[in-house]
Amino acid sequence: MKQSFADIFMNLASDLAFRSHCVRAQVGAVLTKDTRIISIGYNGPPAGTHNCDEEWPETGCEKDSRGSCLLALHAEENAILYATKNGSNIAGATLYTTLSPCIACARLILSSGIKAVVYKHSYAAYKGLPTDEGVDFLKRFGVEVNKY
Repeated sequence: MKQSFADIFMNLASDLAFRSHCVRAQVGAVLTKDTRIISIGYNGPPAGTHNCDEEWPETGCEKDSRGSCLLALHAEENAILYATKNGSNIAGATLYTTLSPCIACARLILSSGIKAVVYKHSYAAYKGLPTDEGVDFLKRFGVEVNKY
């Protein structure tokens, strides 16, 4: 049976999550346009810094003032940054991610001109938050957001 592109892209995002060096959560993302992959990403520290699972295997890296990982870039951030670093036009793209975007990533997604987001799991449920504020933000400003 043929898989849809949505299935293929979400499966790839799920596989990419296994590349993450984060000891708290593994998240993958695939940025696509017109059934083509523009960029991929997974959460982890910036290149040239420390891999959390190697440096701090029991606790992970330090936390910032909001309780998030101090070193980590989110999967969405890595996919967007890699695409723009390499000159890809991401306006109108669709982002597939294994965890719905946090509010900071939602702002980056909106500002980047990404038109749609498909997510597998809820960031709010993962963090114990009452709502998925990133999803709500994106929908409020016209980005199509769907749970896979």
